[in-house]
Amino acid sequence: MYRWPLHLSEKAKGSPTVSDVPQSDSSGALRAGVTEPVDVHFEDIDVTGVLHNSRYPLLLDHAFAAYWRRQGWHHDPARSAVPDFLQVVRALEITYHRPVTEPGRVVVRFWIERLGRTSYTYGFQLLSADESVLHADGTRVQVNLDPATFAPAPISERTLAAAKPLMRTAPAAGAGA
Repeated sequence: MYRWPLHLSEKAKGSPTVSDVPQSDSSGALRAGVTEPVDVHFEDIDVTGVLHNSRYPLLLDHAFAAYWRRQGWHHDPARSAVPDFLQVVRALEITYHRPVTEPGRVVVRFWIERLGRTSYTYGFQLLSADESVLHADGTRVQVNLDPATFAPAPISERTLAAAKPLMRTAPAAGAGA
């Protein structure tokens, strides 16, 4: 029987699980947010038998898009109930903890860590389907753009309302960009 080179399908000692990762910040505030299931496909697994590092951002995109589509977002402004339809990634930071080693369902838990006037920062975790194993975590900064000028634009009240379930804490009054 063929086995993957590093035997990554076996439980790795010392690999972080969700219980190893703090679920609250230093103030003790629990993370808000949502959990979206996403699928890892056979073609996402690389020659070493693990989910290729370039696929993690794609899984995040699938999870974020599923949430925002339910809120009425669409890339076509004529069809979008959310006026802020043009948002781009400014920064992405991922820490890989334990590899995904086979196709199937995983979940992305995400929330908004910071909200500014024209941008916001997601916090996220990519977890096993049963949410017991932490595969990766990190942050992603998105900027809302004016579709005519591509300049940063204030986030609308409608988008803020749709994002409320994602808020970790209440937005600060007069928050910066």
